[in-house]
Amino acid sequence: MWSTFFVADEEGRSVGPAAGGGAAAAGAPQGAGAMSSLMTGRTTFGGKKRRRTTSTGASLSEAQEGKIKLAFFVAIVGVVLTVLGMGTEFWVELSPPKGFYNNQTCLTAHYGLWKGCTKTLWVADIDPERESCGPAELHGESNCTYFKFFTTGENAVMFKKTTRKNLNVAAAMLALFSLFLMVMGAICITMALSKEIVFFLKPASVCFVLSGGLVLVTLLVFHQSVLALLDSDHTVPLHHELSWSVTCIGCAAAVLIVGGVLFLLLALPHSPWRRCLPQKDSSS
Repeated sequence: MWSTFFVADEEGRSVGPAAGGGAAAAGAPQGAGAMSSLMTGRTTFGGKKRRRTTSTGASLSEAQEGKIKLAFFVAIVGVVLTVLGMGTEFWVELSPPKGFYNNQTCLTAHYGLWKGCTKTLWVADIDPERESCGPAELHGESNCTYFKFFTTGENAVMFKKTTRKNLNVAAAMLALFSLFLMVMGAICITMALSKEIVFFLKPASVCFVLSGGLVLVTLLVFHQSVLALLDSDHTVPLHHELSWSVTCIGCAAAVLIVGGVLFLLLALPHSPWRRCLPQKDSSS
């Protein structure tokens, strides 16, 4: 019975049972390996792993993945600077003349988006060449309170000058929305790295560029609120200067925009540098 049993190979020729059995035995592990590689989406060739491809044919190579992680590090630096600047109250310093109170001490104030602080300094500790009281980094007795813009809706009063809560609330809301966009951009980059899908770089680029722009708009609105505060009353002459928190915010906006542009360049199907600077043939 076994002598009449034949197996047809791929070319249609008849193969005996011994040859067919040997081919089946040799092909079984190969078929199992091919099936497992097909299920995992990766195959090996020459000892190297092939990257998983998406339905659109786009995939991430090791070089692209490294560039995305580098650009993501740049964006994270911008996020950290933004959180540092928004969480501190050294956005602006308000200082009257150091001899305005005719006392051994003088009063200075500094505030940010969420709270303001007044600080009593010794006149002897101030630089003799400085006309106003300050800077706020000097040692002294400090008193900080959170603004009531978001609770009771009351304006704050500093040196008989009243804040304009509409501008302060607008600056705070813009800052929070920019943080939301940063979180969304970080989620998109995480999805791009985990799922190896280049498409997620485009929404991440939009999120980071918009967040950087909103941070700049926050600075402009806050500066307008400071000018409105100074114009509310002229009884006490004040000298105002932007402090180091604003520097952090400005640098953060620039870094976020640069990170968003890098993600956009990485999302392009072809490198713009190769189009602008085509490589010359070795023969020429």
